[in-house]
Amino acid sequence: MERVTLRIPKQQIEEVERMVDTGEFPNRSEAIRSAVRDMINEQTEGRDHESRRPWAKV
Repeated sequence: MERVTLRIPKQQIEEVERMVDTGEFPNRSEAIRSAVRDMINEQTEGRDHESRRPWAKV
């Protein structure tokens, strides 16, 4: 795996910590990996209908 450094708003990281504390994820890294997988899967499914990338609009 590669290491990636990113900045996340405090409120969002607190929510990730809550999910770790309640046992939804074993750690922050796995929670964030899961979110990235979900985003990729959602984008891949959307390609059949149209190209959707709201996070990449210019």
